[in-house]
Amino acid sequence: MEKSALQQARAAYQPKLPQGLRGAVSVKEGTPTESVADQAEIKALFPNTYGLPLVEFVPATEAKEYAPINVGVILSGGQAPGGHNVICGIFDELKRQNPASRFYGFLMGPGGLVDHKYVEITADIIDEYRNTGGFDMIGSGRTKLEEASQFESGLEILRELNIKALVIIGGDDSNTNACVLAEYYAAKGAGVQVIGCPKTIDGDLKNEQIETSFGFDTACKTYAEVIGNIQRDANSARKYWHFIKLMGRSASHIALECALQCQPNVAIVSEEVEAKGQSLDDIVDYIAGVVADRASRGNNFGTVLIPEGLIEFVPAIKKLIKELNDLLATPEAVAATEGKSGEEVVEWVKAHLEAANCATLESLPAGVQKQLALDRDPHGNVQVSLIETEKLLSEMVGRKLKAMKAAGTYTGKFAPLHHFFGYEGRCAAPSNYDADYCYALGASAAQLIANGKTGYMAIVKNTTAPAAEWVAGGVPITMMLNMERRSGAMKPVIKKALVRLDGAPFKAFASMREKWARETCYVYPGPIQYFGPSEVCDTCTATLRLEQGK
Repeated sequence: MEKSALQQARAAYQPKLPQGLRGAVSVKEGTPTESVADQAEIKALFPNTYGLPLVEFVPATEAKEYAPINVGVILSGGQAPGGHNVICGIFDELKRQNPASRFYGFLMGPGGLVDHKYVEITADIIDEYRNTGGFDMIGSGRTKLEEASQFESGLEILRELNIKALVIIGGDDSNTNACVLAEYYAAKGAGVQVIGCPKTIDGDLKNEQIETSFGFDTACKTYAEVIGNIQRDANSARKYWHFIKLMGRSASHIALECALQCQPNVAIVSEEVEAKGQSLDDIVDYIAGVVADRASRGNNFGTVLIPEGLIEFVPAIKKLIKELNDLLATPEAVAATEGKSGEEVVEWVKAHLEAANCATLESLPAGVQKQLALDRDPHGNVQVSLIETEKLLSEMVGRKLKAMKAAGTYTGKFAPLHHFFGYEGRCAAPSNYDADYCYALGASAAQLIANGKTGYMAIVKNTTAPAAEWVAGGVPITMMLNMERRSGAMKPVIKKALVRLDGAPFKAFASMREKWARETCYVYPGPIQYFGPSEVCDTCTATLRLEQGK
C-alpha cells in the first residue's frame, strides 16, 4: 500500500509509556469500590463484578513469567483517533509477556463477535497501523451486546479460538455493554475476562477516574486548526459571519475546547442553554446583539461555534421533540401521513400537537419543520443530528437583524456562511498526546488481563504531566454505573459527563467571552504538530489543563 511521507514518518514514532508500564510490572490494589449511585440495584445486577478495587500498575523488583494467552479485541461505535494505537499497545504488551500469545480482531464491531467474523492480528498487520488514524484495521460497528443469545454466540467463537480475554474499545454505552458481558461470563464460569477502554471524540466519557476519552485531543486540534483558518480568512475579507457546527450531540465539550483554543466571537454551550431555560429566540437575540455591536465598530464579520446537539437542550424544543416522538409513533399518525407530502405531514402534525408545542414548531423555518416531522431514525425518533442548526440560527439571526435595521438599531451588513466539522476529525492521525495515551491504555488493558481482572476499564491518569509520570491502572466499570431510564425501562449505564457550568473550563470561557464578542481576539492554533519541541507537540487540551489546575 502506497504511503505518504507523513505516514512513513509516523510509523517510526515510538509512543511514550508511563514508568509503571516499563519493564517488570506489579499491581497495587486499592480498597473495594461502590457504584456512583443506586448501589443496591447495581450490586444486585452485578454480584460477580461489583465492589472490586481500583488497580494501579507500578514498577516491580523482579520480572514475572506469563503463560501464553489468546485475546480478542473489538472496536465499537464511532471512530476516534488513536484506536489503532490501543490495539498496538495490547499486542506489544501481550507479545512482551509471552511471544506465544495470539491476538484476534473481530471485524466491524461487536457484530463480528456475534457473527464469528474475525482476523488474527499479526506483527505485519500491526506495523501497518502504528500511530495511524481510523478504525480500518478491523472496522467498527454499533451492534449492542445486550441479549443472552448474543453472549452465547460470542462464547462459541471465543471457545473455538481458545480466547480467554476480550477487550472492547468504545464509549459509555459500549463499556456498559462490556460490564454486562463480563458479569454474564463470570456468572457462567466461562473463563473469559472482559476489559474496556474509554473512547469518544465527544469527550463525555470522563469522571474522577477517567481524565479524558481518547480521540478528544486530536479531534479538537483538527477542528481548531480549521476554525483558526476560517477566522484568519474572516479577519482578512471582513465581510462574512461563519456559523460553524461541531460534533457533540450529548455534550458541548468539543465546542467549548475549540472556543478555548480559538477565541471566536460567539460559542454556544448547550448545557448553559438548558440550565438557564433559554429559548431559541434568546440564543438568536444574543447572536444578533453581538453581530450588531461588532457592526457598530465597523466589523461586519465573525465566527459562531454551535454544538451539534444544541436543539435538544433548548427546553421548549426538547418538549416538542418528545411529543413528536410519541405522536408520530401512533398507528393514527402512520395511517394519516403515509404517502403525504412534507407540507401535508407538517399540517397534520400541527393539528395534533399541544398548543405550546405547536407554537414552538411554527416559530421554526419551514425546512426545519419538515425535518422534525419527517426524518425519523429506525426507532421512530427525530434525527436531531440531521437538522442543520448552523443554517437555522443564521436564518433566524438574519430575520432579527432585518427587523433591527427597520427599527434603526442596526446599520451593518450580514453575510452568513455555514460549516459542519464532524467526520473530518474522527479519523485524523492521532496527536502525540493521543498516540501515547492510547498506547498506554492498550498496555494497561493487557496488564489487567495478565493479572486476572475482568469487568475493568483500562485508565491512565496524571496526563498533564510528561508521559513518564502518567499513572496507569484500571477501574471497575461497576464503579461508574448508575440507573437511568432507557427505552422505557431502568437500566444500568455509565453516566455521560456534560459540561459543568461550575467547572474551570467553562468559567475560563465565560470570563472572556464578552471581550471575544466585542473585539477580534482570534487565535490560530495551526495544524497538529507531530515533530518539534515538547511544549508544542505533546500538550493536552485546554479543557484538561484547566480541570487539573495545571
